[in-house]
Amino acid sequence: MKSLFVLISGIIFGLGLIVSGMVNPLKVIGFLDVFGDWDPSLALVMGGAISVGIIAFTYADKRVTTLLGDELQIPKAKKNIDKKLVLGSLIFGVGWGVAGFCPGPGLVSLGMGYIDGLIFVISMITGMLILQFIQKERR
Repeated sequence: MKSLFVLISGIIFGLGLIVSGMVNPLKVIGFLDVFGDWDPSLALVMGGAISVGIIAFTYADKRVTTLLGDELQIPKAKKNIDKKLVLGSLIFGVGWGVAGFCPGPGLVSLGMGYIDGLIFVISMITGMLILQFIQKERR
């Protein structure tokens, strides 16, 4: 039963990304181009996502189990902003601006058979493996 809900949630998420245009790198880059030919339509998507997130997390914060009965594990927000958070945010933002994808839409694009999605996902996995290697070497 749990797998069915996971599947349905993933389908709804993916369809939302497709309908909103988030799998179209040109639309995303147009949204990020605030000093050029700015396309503000994704601001509505962001506003909708934030609204749903606030409601969901407010509700979930009062619970100890999920709706399916599992232990609810919501990490507590870190109060401090450290170098790793800022650097990671910068890398994420630059990657999003250059590629026009972030992980969710990149995976949906891959699933739709787009070559751009394949290149993005391969690059993302490569970056994750490089980071994992660097972290292992530091230890």
